[in-house]
Amino acid sequence: MARHTGPLCKLCRREGMKLYLKGDRCFGEKCPFDKRPFAPGQHGREKKKLTQYGLQLRAKQTMKRIYGVLEKQFRIYYERAAKQSGDTRENLVAQVERRLDNVVYRLGFAINRRVARQLVSHGHILVNGKKVDIPSYQVRPGDVISIKEKSRGIEPVKQAIELNKGKAIAPWLEADYEQFKGVYVRNPKLEEVTDLPVNVQAIVEFYSR
Repeated sequence: MARHTGPLCKLCRREGMKLYLKGDRCFGEKCPFDKRPFAPGQHGREKKKLTQYGLQLRAKQTMKRIYGVLEKQFRIYYERAAKQSGDTRENLVAQVERRLDNVVYRLGFAINRRVARQLVSHGHILVNGKKVDIPSYQVRPGDVISIKEKSRGIEPVKQAIELNKGKAIAPWLEADYEQFKGVYVRNPKLEEVTDLPVNVQAIVEFYSR
């Protein structure tokens, strides 16, 4: 299972914005992006004017990195979105939002998507009562996502729930922390995903060239 294994903060610096890949840790005083808010490398401080292609590429790379998806899988998501009826932008966002690791994170059972991915891969997550250990599994409206009973006491889960209790969650989800479960109610609308700092239209244009 391919994934990025390098420093996460370098990804934020490369895109010129905080991607919050470490969750609430990114709000801390020691965040490397706050100290060095420029691209890594010898020429990172140089400001370059991007072409239209460059802007589209950066939008694609940013969205991929936020959701922890590599190029091959992301292209598949786009192709599925383009074939569906309706707004391709909204369909693309729904494709990545429906990933099981993302839903676990959105429900507040993990402090960031990387931890959520580990919880899924290690078999701690149930979908409709059955273990699913594939992070890219596509959750459907009405699916119930829960923490395995034997896994409810592990530190990452306890820490995340304690941190997220009382916080509002995405309007397309429902969470019950007392029962360690949540429901994927429906697919999100494009305007509801307010923490996605990219121009999704630019991504659609990039792939439809």
